[in-house]
Amino acid sequence: MATTPPNEQQQPATPGTAPSEAPVAGATHLLDRTSPEFLARAHGVYSDLRAMGPVVRTPFRGDLTEGAHPQGSPERQAHAAAGQERFFVTRYDESVSALLDDRVSSDFRSMLTPQQRELMAKAMPEEFKPIAYSLLMLDPPDHTRLRKLVQPNFTARAMEALKPRVQRLVDELLDKAEQAAAARGETASERRMDFIEDFAYPLPIRVISDMLGIPAEDQARVHEWAERLMQAESQAAMQDQKLRAGMREFGSYLEGLFERKRREPTEDMISQMVHAQEDGDRLSHQELLSMVFILFFAGHVTTVNLIGNGVVALLSHPEQHARMLADPAGMAKGMVEETLRYWGPVDYLSTPRIIKEDLELGGTHVPKGAKLSVGLASANRDPQRFANPDAYDISRPDAHRNIAFGKGIHVCIGAPLARLEAQIAFETLFQRFPKLRLAVPAEELRWGTGVAMRGFNRIPVLF
Repeated sequence: MATTPPNEQQQPATPGTAPSEAPVAGATHLLDRTSPEFLARAHGVYSDLRAMGPVVRTPFRGDLTEGAHPQGSPERQAHAAAGQERFFVTRYDESVSALLDDRVSSDFRSMLTPQQRELMAKAMPEEFKPIAYSLLMLDPPDHTRLRKLVQPNFTARAMEALKPRVQRLVDELLDKAEQAAAARGETASERRMDFIEDFAYPLPIRVISDMLGIPAEDQARVHEWAERLMQAESQAAMQDQKLRAGMREFGSYLEGLFERKRREPTEDMISQMVHAQEDGDRLSHQELLSMVFILFFAGHVTTVNLIGNGVVALLSHPEQHARMLADPAGMAKGMVEETLRYWGPVDYLSTPRIIKEDLELGGTHVPKGAKLSVGLASANRDPQRFANPDAYDISRPDAHRNIAFGKGIHVCIGAPLARLEAQIAFETLFQRFPKLRLAVPAEELRWGTGVAMRGFNRIPVLF
């Protein structure tokens, strides 16, 4: 599945010529990021698709919007019949164009009639409405109104103020891992740790919980509910009554917390949101739930995967590992950006974007009403943008040009937080534990399927 050289790839249409139709990929190129087997071979698939063209009609599996309708309903059947193929953007320049184009809607309801919207709203289980009507799936002006309420919490100035807190948490977690190893009688360089369970998972969940204002005594319970929510993109999980019950409990807990923050606000994001007004309107109850769900999502799972993926990538590349050990403080930022490019947390946007009017991408016609997904991981390995793209190089000068967190108005709101946490984590890890290494061969590690993102469920290490 070698990448076709750039001069052999399909070229954009010349000015004045009609755009071409998107080529059609076969079943061997089924995109299914809910499958660990697919994730293991995905970059070979993306290479094939890039060689076919900048936009390819590709079979898909796994779509959050399928779960908006009851099993067996006419709406669910119609969605399944129409939702198996999408236009997939394979290359960097066209991906950036699509992400910046306001003719590409993030609202999967954008082409529905008012009657169809009403039917969908009635058919959708209540538990999933905060996700389906979240910031991720809205267009302006609603998206603009909601985003600017929380955007100040993720500015460069806010991140600078957060640095000491993140550093303390990193140190505490690594101290705890050392103490646990000592209690087992393990000595330096032979101490054991599951990197995800003991470090990469608890760090971002504690940071975002503190930022939101979830009391310390409630965090363990909230984390359990959030973990169930992280499985919601799996179609089997969306029919799971235990999952739905947990989401109802989470919603009920948040309702009580919102009320407490209204009466006794503190310096946190939930207090800010329950008292925020925009043009005289407060956030609705559903909007409040949606914002907390999405902030947990944006502030947690992407960071878990970024930190875990970076450590595995580095420890699998001895030359890069040596470069990091020689200068952890100087190379940590480059390691963050190259990990985002090489193994970003999200391979592609699974909930489709909807084309509101005919457009042209890279000389390819994309018709009004089409479903489109942007291949973030494919774009980040585009040889026309990044030299030697399948190499992991933490000194790559243009790694920061990656689009792992998207682009434009829908760029991941938690991206600055994820970058901050990962940079501090990588620098501290390799300063404190220069003997850190994988406890199993890298090829034995398996991609997980939580929320269908790219990340490892377990990473056994010695340190």
